[in-house]
Amino acid sequence: MGAIASFCVLLVTLGAQTSGPQPAQSHSVWDGVYTQQQAQRGQAIYDRLCSSCHDEKLTGKESEDSPALTGRDFESEWDGRTAGDMFRKILRKMPQDKPGRLSPQESVDLVAFILSFNGRPAGKTELPPENEILGRIHFDAKKPEQK
Repeated sequence: MGAIASFCVLLVTLGAQTSGPQPAQSHSVWDGVYTQQQAQRGQAIYDRLCSSCHDEKLTGKESEDSPALTGRDFESEWDGRTAGDMFRKILRKMPQDKPGRLSPQESVDLVAFILSFNGRPAGKTELPPENEILGRIHFDAKKPEQK
């Protein structure tokens, strides 16, 4: 091997050793971050455990002190937050009559249903019930411009 080739191999090897792990990519809820099947599971949970307080159409009920999970106020409240924020709130504080009753999978399925109901597109991969991953999925009220 020539001197130049050896030098190139050395540079590639050093580059591989010094470059650390790449930061995980962030996503938007507009990127198809859940599946339709997951949203359907979430809807069944919602119908059974959530609709009595948040209404069948996710509009909330003042009499239950339950906020809307759709509409302008909802979009404004969640804009700039993450799917992880929503997941943790559901997991820890819902349902109101028995907080913490839902499993992580049920909680993330509810997030998928709420995203679906609010017009965010489904994709090919389910949302995982993992804080680290969900924390990188941004809830954008408006669809980001195409790059």
